[in-house]
Parts: sequence; C-alpha cells; structure tokens
Amino acid sequence: MIEARHLRILRAVATTGSFSAAARELGCTQPAVSQQMKALESSAGTPLLIRTGREMRLTQAGEALVRHATGILAGLTAAEEEVAAIAGLRAGRVRLVSFPSGSSTLVPTALAALRAAHPGTRVSLVDAEPPRSVEMLREGDCDVALAFRYGPAGAESEWDDLEVRPLLTDRLVGLVPEGHRLAEAVSVAIGDLAEESWIAGCPRCRRQLVDVCEEAGFTPRIDFATDDYPAVIGLVGAGLGVAVLPELALESVRPKGARLVTVEPAVSREIVALTLPDLAHVPAVSATLTQLSRASAR
Repeated sequence: MIEARHLRILRAVATTGSFSAAARELGCTQPAVSQQMKALESSAGTPLLIRTGREMRLTQAGEALVRHATGILAGLTAAEEEVAAIAGLRAGRVRLVSFPSGSSTLVPTALAALRAAHPGTRVSLVDAEPPRSVEMLREGDCDVALAFRYGPAGAESEWDDLEVRPLLTDRLVGLVPEGHRLAEAVSVAIGDLAEESWIAGCPRCRRQLVDVCEEAGFTPRIDFATDDYPAVIGLVGAGLGVAVLPELALESVRPKGARLVTVEPAVSREIVALTLPDLAHVPAVSATLTQLSRASAR
C-alpha cells in the first residue's frame, strides 16, 4: 500500500538527489529515509531508485510515481486545509429543515448569531413539518431538523435513534373571533367549544386537536384546514370559526379581529432540534444546535 509519507520522501529524494540530503530537508534521519524507500519499493513491486555514483536517480517507474505524487500530495494538502477550516468553523455547511412557525421565530435569531460568530459557516433552510422533516434527516437530506411532538417530553420513542436537543415547551392557546361569547373569558374549557366550527392547522396538529376534543366528549366539526397559520388567524378573525394554535405560531403574527383565550385542559408541544448522533460532533452542526438553544432561551 502506497502511503502519502512514502510519496513525500520519494519526491524529496528525487529533488535533492540523495537519502542524506532528503533526510535533512524532511527533518529526519538518513536510515529512516532508506527504510521508508524500501517499504515504498516493496509496495510498488519494482525498483524506483538506482544509485549512480554519489547520487540517486529515478527509474522509469520512479519517474511515473513522482509525476503522480505531485498532484496527489497537492490534493491531500488542499483536503487537509479544507478539513481544518471546517473543524475550526472557518468554513462548513449546515442544511437545516424547520416547521414554519419555528422558521419565523427561533431560526432567524439562531442563524443571525451563528453568522456573527462564524461567518464562514453557510446554512440553508427548507420548511417541512414532522414527521417529514425527521424522515429527511434520516435519509441524509438535512443535517439538523427543528421538530415538535405532543404529549409529555420524552414520552415517545420515535426519536430514540437520534440526538435530541430539547428547546422549549410550546403551549396551545385558543383563538376566537372578537365579539364571540367567550372572547372575554379568562379560561375556556375545550368542551365549551363543542358546537363551534373549527379551523385546523397542520396534519399533526389536526390529529392532536381531534384527540383532545374526543377526550372531552365531542368530535370537532372542522370546516377549514390549512398549514398556513396566518391563514388560520385570518379565518378566525373573519368570524368563520375557532382554532387552537401553538403560542410560537402567534409570535410573528398579529391576530386581527381575533382574541386569544386560555384553553383547558392545558395542551403543549415539545420543540426540539434533532440530528444524527455522528453529525452532532461536526463543529458547524454543534454550533447550530447551540445557537438554536440560545434562541429558545430568549
């Protein structure tokens, strides 16, 4: 097996004309150079150097190997420099996928801080809801997935194979039109909305809504369903129904014509950042997870 160190020694011998001169250039001993050259000739299966007087001359095979060694060593040096840049966060790439309300709230703060701290790190962003975002992570289509799930933190095993960075707990709040009979209520039992027309969100949120309502003894009549939270708020504001939305979804949207009410029983979702265990040790990915955690804390 031909190794990079062998190629460096061969090139030094070819340049200087002797083992001793090559040893001085490389900062090692003459016997070490001789030993490494014997190992290289053994790997090549043919002589690479012949002695002519006091100098060493390349054989035809040696000339061919030195010719290729120049490109190989140059490429290896470039690769080492690129890896060092990535490891030192002077370069690197992170592919982030996030659900829309995370993209409009947590992600901008986190990426702005990441760019300020490590301007050489590039991040791309794609919107996707779980479970699709988690599938993308497992399929290698992203490096970090911002995701959520309902129920007690850690209650499910769907992410057991992933590195999970808990970020925050996001409570669901009710949204009713202004002028609604419950618009001024401090707290609203979900059962008090049994006869209302409902506007539902993403598929996972929709399933959670149905589960909560059925536990309260009724099945919600869902007249509208959309993944677009501003659209949900607009429909409620127009008096077309009521909704239950995560607080995070309301961070960047002003609910015109609608009122927020506390809904009982309390329902929340766990917001997390996910990555593969091996990716968690990549400096750019680790830095991204850190900034997402800091953005969540703020």
